[in-house]
Amino acid sequence: MTQLGRGGGSAAPRSVDVARLAGVSQKTVSRVFNNEPYVSDEVRQRVLGAAEELGYRLNNAARALASGRTRTIGVVTLGTALYGPASLLVGIERAARDTGYTVRVVNTADGAPAGIAGAVESLLDQGVDGIVISEPIDQGEVTLRVDVPVLVLGAPADIAGPRAVAAGVRSDLLARAATEHLLDLGHATVHHLAGPQRWYSARDRLEGWRAALTDRGAYLPAVVEGDWSAASGYEVGRELAADQDVTAVFAANDDMAIGLIRALLEAGRRVPEDVSVVGFDDIPVAAYVTPRLTTVRQPFDAVAKQGLELLVHAIENPDADPLPAGDPPVDLVVRASTAPPPSRTTPE
Repeated sequence: MTQLGRGGGSAAPRSVDVARLAGVSQKTVSRVFNNEPYVSDEVRQRVLGAAEELGYRLNNAARALASGRTRTIGVVTLGTALYGPASLLVGIERAARDTGYTVRVVNTADGAPAGIAGAVESLLDQGVDGIVISEPIDQGEVTLRVDVPVLVLGAPADIAGPRAVAAGVRSDLLARAATEHLLDLGHATVHHLAGPQRWYSARDRLEGWRAALTDRGAYLPAVVEGDWSAASGYEVGRELAADQDVTAVFAANDDMAIGLIRALLEAGRRVPEDVSVVGFDDIPVAAYVTPRLTTVRQPFDAVAKQGLELLVHAIENPDADPLPAGDPPVDLVVRASTAPPPSRTTPE
């Protein structure tokens, strides 16, 4: 016989069992499950922990009938295995679970004719309470007719219409920090290996790089563009390696930075003694390549948590003003791929 809950009986656990195990009232349990305010984080985690221990499953259908909401959030994300979008999706799913919502995910393909609009329509047909559009790429003018709040992560808020709230990684701030790190080391300028410019995140990184150089009065080199892959970083690196004036490069993601370093080393350009390289993302392998890669870490969990707070507030308080969005943390991880520029000595 399967044992359910701590009592050893076969009956499914009830909310009263959760309340007893957590040491709170049934009203508090109800507040936690309905994501109501005025419950401390400590009590909320205690109740959720008790529910998980007992195997308690809230009857979502009954709750939807009572509240008029399904407590489901739809997520539109680009169908890709790239580290950034995939990690942000994991953060969204975790943050939604912590707020008591379930998630339905629809992947869009680069260049698909229906794109974001088709994915949103699919989710609306499933009766979601709100929608997250996670790091879309530019598909031209997008007109969405939605009657639920929409959270846009990593793109202009006007992509989603009047009920949109916006949050994001602020790639421009992270890119600025990466560029300023190289300038602070003494490099006269910093070259940029950009991501594909259909991606809003790639544009933001380029803008942050450009702003840092402009504010310091540094020369703006021509931008070279990759496709996020290590192979594209390698190809661009072969070109940059031939230019002896290149002493510092900021790459828009770690994969391209790793390919770039391979090309530089093959051409006899040492990293970081001759050329310093900074990446973007802090992928798990970044700490183990040679040299260990200096990079900026994307705050995926912090962005997802804040974004979901904005969206849930809009869902549950439709007449209230939107919550303000703050800037996520900037985390520059300095390792072994950056150093001061090589000294330029003129032979006598």
